[in-house]
Amino acid sequence: MARDTRRWLVPVALALLLVLAGCSGSGSDASRQATAAGDPSLSSDEAATQAASDTSNPDFRGQSAQVGQRALIRTGTVSVEVEDYDDARRNLSRAAERLGGFVGDSAEEVHTRGNRSWTTGKLVVKVPKGNFSALVSRAKRTGEVRKASTNTKDVTKKLVDVEARLKNLRAQREKLRSLYEEANDTENVLEIQQRLSEVQSEIEQLQAQRKSLKRQVAYSTLTVRLNERPPDSESPDEDRDAWYDTGLVSAFLASADGVVVVVRGLAVGLAYAMPYLLAFGVPVGGAVALWRRRSADPAGASAGANLPDAPEPSEATDAPETPDEDD
Repeated sequence: MARDTRRWLVPVALALLLVLAGCSGSGSDASRQATAAGDPSLSSDEAATQAASDTSNPDFRGQSAQVGQRALIRTGTVSVEVEDYDDARRNLSRAAERLGGFVGDSAEEVHTRGNRSWTTGKLVVKVPKGNFSALVSRAKRTGEVRKASTNTKDVTKKLVDVEARLKNLRAQREKLRSLYEEANDTENVLEIQQRLSEVQSEIEQLQAQRKSLKRQVAYSTLTVRLNERPPDSESPDEDRDAWYDTGLVSAFLASADGVVVVVRGLAVGLAYAMPYLLAFGVPVGGAVALWRRRSADPAGASAGANLPDAPEPSEATDAPETPDEDD
């Protein structure tokens, strides 16, 4: 009898846990706002959630103490024009180290114009939240400020939400472990194991999210864009002598170079045209020669046909005259 009772108690307990999990997920926004002290926009559900919390729990007291200080993520962007990119980058990196921070990411690009070059890039600097304002001021002194902006994002409610969901999931995990130890049926054991695995996965995801939020709160981020001043563009007529000021030898050499360029261009053009000449010129030339030859043969034959026939030799001329006997 006791075994049969356990058989149906385990599924019922699992169903209750799933219902509680759904309720806690839908009421997570309410719980995170309820724990924020002095918020006048609390609804009745939020007040009920707050009242249901056990204030004697040390975890709850620590959570309330954390909410007492707003969790702020501070970011900013400063764009400055500098004389020397390498010096500005080096000085800014040292300033970040003195403020307890570091350079997270960096990128740079070298531009060229003629024989001159200049560099632009950016540095992503992270410092403790208390030194963020000092870092912004130091970055502005690096050069001539072109653009500067800062942003503050309050994630206090989000952290409270994550903490509340973690607390609920940990309670579910402990209850599932108790049910797992009491379960005797294979089907119930497998069902509890599956649910326990899902709860553990949700706990790990929330812990990673909480860790990321706390890291962003603890270290503020400033993106500094360093733009080295580009060189002045040269006038096309600047430092150019008149053509008649050129020496005779220089003029001759320049002309000779021009001839070489023209000859080389013709040679290259001929090399490009050679395959086309071989592919199309040879067959066309052969066809023209054959046509001319055939046109000349009928003309010669007709001319020979119009000539008079040679006279045949007569017998009188061939035979010698014989004198008459009477003579």
